[in-house]
Amino acid sequence: MPRYIISYDLRKKRDYKTLYDELAKFNAVSILESDWCFERINTNAKGLRDYFKKFIDDDDGLFIAEIADWASHKAPAGTDDLP
Repeated sequence: MPRYIISYDLRKKRDYKTLYDELAKFNAVSILESDWCFERINTNAKGLRDYFKKFIDDDDGLFIAEIADWASHKAPAGTDDLP
């Protein structure tokens, strides 16, 4: 199953709850402060970007990429739970 990373920069309003609630629906795991990882089928990075744009403000930044391989160092608890 494809694995994606989402990274965001919430600028002025910093309304994290809306985005966090949506990430929870995706069973996303926090890997760093503003970076999350999750698995998803039948989509791509562009489709996910367009979807998650609905949960951030117009001035916020968003980055989504499909990842094939990964490693971490001193990442928060839960990172090892990634499939």
